[in-house]
Amino acid sequence: MQQMTLPARYYTDPSVFREEMESFFFGMWVCTGRKERVENPGDYFLAEIAGESVIVTRDAGGNLQAMYNVCRHRGTQMCREASGKFVGRIQCPYHGWTYGLDGRLLGAPHMEEKGFRREEYPLHRVAIDEWDGHIFLNLGENQPPLREQLGELPGKFAPWKMGELRLHKRVDYDVKANWKLIVLNYNECLHCPVLHPLLSKITDYLSGDNEPPHPGYIGGSMEFRGAAQTMSIDGRLRRATLPGLSGRECQQVFYYAIYPNLFLSLHPDYVMVHRLWPLGADRTRVETEWLFHPAEMAKPGFQADDVIEFWDTTNNEDWAITELSQRGIASRAYVPGPYSPREGLPQAFDRMVLEREKRRKR
Repeated sequence: MQQMTLPARYYTDPSVFREEMESFFFGMWVCTGRKERVENPGDYFLAEIAGESVIVTRDAGGNLQAMYNVCRHRGTQMCREASGKFVGRIQCPYHGWTYGLDGRLLGAPHMEEKGFRREEYPLHRVAIDEWDGHIFLNLGENQPPLREQLGELPGKFAPWKMGELRLHKRVDYDVKANWKLIVLNYNECLHCPVLHPLLSKITDYLSGDNEPPHPGYIGGSMEFRGAAQTMSIDGRLRRATLPGLSGRECQQVFYYAIYPNLFLSLHPDYVMVHRLWPLGADRTRVETEWLFHPAEMAKPGFQADDVIEFWDTTNNEDWAITELSQRGIASRAYVPGPYSPREGLPQAFDRMVLEREKRRKR
């Protein structure tokens, strides 16, 4: 039986959006950033996940810590800057309650009453883990470990040594479309000949292989066209290939969507990362980063404009078409349409969305 696209409510209904935030963003491991953002004890950044603010930092022992940005006194948000450095402690700006970098309550002014116990009021912790330089949080309770969500990806992507790569550039995009439409667009390239003239010169949209869908991710590979060697304005390789890659891995690009919010685009000489932050049923912030090997970045004359320009153009083409999809699906004229046999990954994603909905309602 031919699979159809999802009904409009999955992209337009605020109540469906709220349910999905509970199911996906509070029920799975969510990628929030790179480890170099908290390289040293006291470094921190705020992860804003579906309306919740979480402090991500390192304690004095160098261990990653994550805690809700909510004081245990009267619930005030303590950190106001998106990132920064704590000087050995976290202090609430309201009444001065002070916490260690591990969340323990250290000081509570005017709470000398008999029976008050500081150890009973630590900051509420959030589960945190790291995979190859990527930091993940899980705001749910009794969730399986991150390695179960990642499946075989840590072994598959080990040659890229992503933990060794460093940020070259970050760009935030404000996309007026549902987060699922962005996932669907990322996981098929039948639109590439029509929408992406630059990309279509570099890779063959019918090449490569898709991996069988996994409960935690979908993805596959594409091969270069002609003499192209990397995804850039002209396909020329201006940087050394990443040191751990085989010859075969250098001839392909790998595109994987790791649920719910991480896109990994692995190239011969760099990695591009997208992180999706849903802001509403019809709006998503997309945080995009380009990572390169530090040995290449240290070379005189290092530049990556050929890559940034290529992907900024391609990304904006994708965001524009997903916004048109959002507007069309919101029309009373929209009814679900048929997927083609070559749209296997979008079909798998839709099935996963429906299955999680079923489990949530049981």
